[in-house]
Amino acid sequence: MNIFVYIESTFKYVLIATVLCIVFSCKQVYNGSTQKKYNVTAKEILGNPNYLAICYGGYRKNSREIQPTVNQLKQDLLILAAMNIKIVRTYNVHLVHASNVLKAISELKKEDKNFEMYVMLGAWIDCKYAWTEQTPDHDLESQRNAIEINEAVRLANLYPEIVKVIAVGNEAMVKWATAYYVQPKVILKWVNYLQQLKKENKLSKDLWITSSDDFASWGGGDDSYKTKDLEDLINAVDYVSMHTYPYHNTHYNPSFWNVPQDENQLTEQEQVTKAMHRSIAFAKMQYATVKNYVRSINPSKPIHIGETGWASSSDGFYGKEGSGASDEYKQAIYYKAMREWTNSEGISCFFFEAFDEPWKDSNNPLGSENHFGIFTVDGKAKYAVWDKVEENAFSGLKRDEKVIVKTYSGNKELLIQSVLAPPKKG
Repeated sequence: MNIFVYIESTFKYVLIATVLCIVFSCKQVYNGSTQKKYNVTAKEILGNPNYLAICYGGYRKNSREIQPTVNQLKQDLLILAAMNIKIVRTYNVHLVHASNVLKAISELKKEDKNFEMYVMLGAWIDCKYAWTEQTPDHDLESQRNAIEINEAVRLANLYPEIVKVIAVGNEAMVKWATAYYVQPKVILKWVNYLQQLKKENKLSKDLWITSSDDFASWGGGDDSYKTKDLEDLINAVDYVSMHTYPYHNTHYNPSFWNVPQDENQLTEQEQVTKAMHRSIAFAKMQYATVKNYVRSINPSKPIHIGETGWASSSDGFYGKEGSGASDEYKQAIYYKAMREWTNSEGISCFFFEAFDEPWKDSNNPLGSENHFGIFTVDGKAKYAVWDKVEENAFSGLKRDEKVIVKTYSGNKELLIQSVLAPPKKG
């Protein structure tokens, strides 16, 4: 064959092969004409501001025995998607809620090829005799942990295109969780188990494994947590998922919260604004302490925020007679500031939480645990997301047949009247 003919034909073959490869790749990576990447991994999602994260429970009633239907979950997920939320965190798999969330997402994806939502799937872990009349044994684990882990594995394999993270335990190592906490060796055991399944191709290699726990549990607080088992756990997880709650610290550690003497002459609103700035600095400080410790063990380990939030109502420690932290105005400041900071720093922030859940403190409707949502239980948008209502982001969407409207009927003056000033320092 003439050398020039050979080169020309070879060039054509390579060109055609290259074009086919590009077309095929685009088909795999992009979703139709919208050019949205849809087969993404945890590595691509976490820390990406285009994939906002939130903690989610769809419970409407004051008992988890009344499970939300798949259609109710689909309503919620569409509301969250309208805010550019693309990954939700669940907490356990021993109830049908988590599996129904996965089913709801799967159905929504079939109904709309552009719908995109992923899950950080929680596996609940606790100690022997947790939640019983017997004294919890924090050195031994519940036999049920294995069932929880195996169900998480089953769901991750059933919905590999949706489940991108498995979290082994929720605040399962922090010692103030006296009813159920375990030692780090228990979490390490199950993290290693899941990592081994990945090596054996029994779980997706792209699935990330973590444990989601208080900042102290990750070495950000008391030195008693800094053990060899914790070091091994930091090396074993794909990333560290830490929690930070300035809100709770307005009662338990109020030095940053209470109004200092040099601010006494300010208006109450100015005092609130400055207290919230100190709260955000507090959260950043806790993140930094975890980062410093984790980096001393493993300099390349990613660190994200698995939980942080601010309740909008309380009749207890955080209400009018306590720290005065609870109202929608403060919640909005915290929500927006945390989003701005974490987005700019490449940190995923699973804000706690999407909707109020009245089962959390079922005997006290005014309890703060019932009011961490940025939406009320009947679907009203709290002040943190009033702007989304103004943008018509929720047009055509409902929660239990109720359209999404602003709390306080959108009357900001009325909302401001509910704002509580922090206590003054003694």
